[in-house]
Amino acid sequence: MLNKIMLIGNLGRDPELNVTQEGTPVTKFSLAVSRSYKSRSGETKDETEWFNIVAWDKLAETCERYLHKGSKVYIEGRLQTRKYTDRNGVERTGIDVIASNMEMLTPKSATGGSESYSAGSADDRDPFLPDYPDDIP
Repeated sequence: MLNKIMLIGNLGRDPELNVTQEGTPVTKFSLAVSRSYKSRSGETKDETEWFNIVAWDKLAETCERYLHKGSKVYIEGRLQTRKYTDRNGVERTGIDVIASNMEMLTPKSATGGSESYSAGSADDRDPFLPDYPDDIP
């Protein structure tokens, strides 16, 4: 079986670092991935998909430290679904990308460098460790 996703896009907001009760760092941010295509009429159209990215442990700390809104990055990871209740009490399902690898793609002059970071054993972490609050979509 395989659950892998690779994305290149721009951060929609600054990463937010939190720490679980067990002391594990977790960082969340949104990633905008755009594509252009031609419609049947020949008109060029742009389409943007938004992804919720979650990074754990050292990768979480790296993302929080070096990324900011607008940064262009390559994210590799896996998809994970979660259920949550929205503010109106409606149960919903969210899909997150659990990052295992991140590479900064913003030009050197804008960030001071282009480097790659990996989560190491983040994919092996206990799936029963607390996630972030259920009320966050």
